[in-house]
Amino acid sequence: MAEVQVLVLDGRGHLLGRLAAIVAKQVLLGRKVVVLRCEGINISGNFYRNKLKYLAFLRKRMNTNPSRGMLPRKTKRGQAALDRLKVFDGIPPPYDKKKRMVVPAALKVVRLKPTRKFDKASLLMSSS
Repeated sequence: MAEVQVLVLDGRGHLLGRLAAIVAKQVLLGRKVVVLRCEGINISGNFYRNKLKYLAFLRKRMNTNPSRGMLPRKTKRGQAALDRLKVFDGIPPPYDKKKRMVVPAALKVVRLKPTRKFDKASLLMSSS
């Protein structure tokens, strides 16, 4: 059998939902995906609007992985796909020497107008 290639993505500067959709599609196709530096992921919109959504979200359930919501996790296929996904804050030792890729379709610089407001996901999660 052919060995599955690991896709190492740098999450810094990407938009949360767009990156999560691309990651979910790749793990469903059978690729192993590792997302690094997740503390630098951006969420579009102003802080107060995102904070209200996040607090309402916390009241429902603690679901910290947005890609999980885009996977059919209650099926065997979805569980296997979720097992192929790894997400890290920072860059842990096995991945610090590997080449990190970016997704141009999910970059904040490409997708948002310069005047639009945005927040870092780490700021939103740390101020609850």
